[in-house]
Amino acid sequence: MHGTPVFRGTRVPVQTLFDYIENGDSLDDFLAGFPTVGRKLSLQVLEECKELRLGPSVMRILLDECID
Repeated sequence: MHGTPVFRGTRVPVQTLFDYIENGDSLDDFLAGFPTVGRKLSLQVLEECKELRLGPSVMRILLDECID
């Protein structure tokens, strides 16, 4: 998707998950809206963000190099 990081095997941008979380929506809300994204992969992205203690903006920069 023109360099936008997406969840592997989908066309769903990782930023969409961050947008949901930042807007106060739950992970279940995100997964209901994007059923092609698995819970395991979503949790993995959130866990990596937590482990690195980085906010979504910084994580987005890192994901540019990792997920497509």
